[in-house]
Amino acid sequence: MTESQTKPQGKKPIRGLRWYIIGMIFLVTVVNYIDRMTLSVLAPTIRETFDLTNVDYSRIVFMFLLAYTISQSAMGKFLDKVGTRTGFIVFVSIWSVASMLHAAARNGIQIALCRFMLGIGEGGNWPGAAKVAAEWFPVRERALAMAIFNGGSSIGAVIAPPLIVWITLTFGWKAAFFVGSILSSIFLVFWIVFFRNPHQHPRLSDEERILIEENSATETENTTIPQRTWFQFFRIRHVWALVLTRFFTDPVWWFYISWLPNYLKNERHFSLELIGLLAWIPFLFADLGNLLGGATSSWLIKRGWKVDKARKIVMYSGLLLMPAGVIAVFTESNAIAIAGISTTVFAFQFFNINLLTTPSDCFPKRDVGSVAGIGGTAAGVGSMLFTLAVGYVVDNFSYTPVFVAVSMFGPVGAVIVRVVMRKIERVA
Repeated sequence: MTESQTKPQGKKPIRGLRWYIIGMIFLVTVVNYIDRMTLSVLAPTIRETFDLTNVDYSRIVFMFLLAYTISQSAMGKFLDKVGTRTGFIVFVSIWSVASMLHAAARNGIQIALCRFMLGIGEGGNWPGAAKVAAEWFPVRERALAMAIFNGGSSIGAVIAPPLIVWITLTFGWKAAFFVGSILSSIFLVFWIVFFRNPHQHPRLSDEERILIEENSATETENTTIPQRTWFQFFRIRHVWALVLTRFFTDPVWWFYISWLPNYLKNERHFSLELIGLLAWIPFLFADLGNLLGGATSSWLIKRGWKVDKARKIVMYSGLLLMPAGVIAVFTESNAIAIAGISTTVFAFQFFNINLLTTPSDCFPKRDVGSVAGIGGTAAGVGSMLFTLAVGYVVDNFSYTPVFVAVSMFGPVGAVIVRVVMRKIERVA
């Protein structure tokens, strides 16, 4: 049963309510990434505690990505059926419990099982957020709305290193896994009390409802037509463009959020304290790229550019700048290495926020969760395969081939957008 579309009456409207809503999605994404980054920050400590190789660690990351990949499609379809309010309640509850269970793990296998459960819960965040943006924002504001919530990933990655290192040095590594769980539980209370969809929310003004629905002429949904199945989606080139682009580009992001602390410790001999002091810097630049990428395309659309041109000019710019990080393995300077990595993650988010907006640009609202979930599944598969390769290559060779491979993924993505996507437009 879907969420009710009956709007309660009698409460004073909140001006700009849609921005409060996307602010909530931003906050839960911050918490999502603090939860996710805890293992990455503690990887050197946990590897020593449980005597794990790079291959062992890659398999643990793989388990998270496997569950995350399964969850992306499953949760996308689930969200389209039950609605965003119920969907977020379900998967935030799952990842809150999973985070706490890490502290009880006694070996690498148990850590891997906890990561699998965490991935099941966290996989719903992105299709859910994309669906909220489609429900609450007109087309011309969606890239900015997506940039705000997606900025939570970079902000969470900025907060996690110093916070997790401080808690670990003060209370021990097991205590660090309770941070995200506690924050998730607090968020869940506010979500249950405050969030409703636009048709149901008692604090949405008539003026803002008209603004949200300004694209109704192009987004009208014929409810007598059955929803597409997954197989039907794969007959559409926009879906294939999303699938292929995310398959080749998301491994860049997952490499840095999963392996950066390991790289800094093993190749540049950073201590845990120094990781906490410096590992957040690239993710601050990632957040800037995310916000600028969303704001730039939204600004261009407001100035009269077509959605296709505005989105793609930003995507091409980011994709062609992504190879900058390869400089890290060819310099002895820590500052230059971090600058190169910061440039790559800035460029990735500058591009990626516009790619994440394409499901709501091209599909009716009822399909957005499913399409975003399919794209997330492709991203997960590509990232899983690359993660396993990283573990093997680093144990047997070095980080150099990995950084070289990562530098190639951006230009490959640019070719896919040009050849497969061709034009960002509404699907019939």
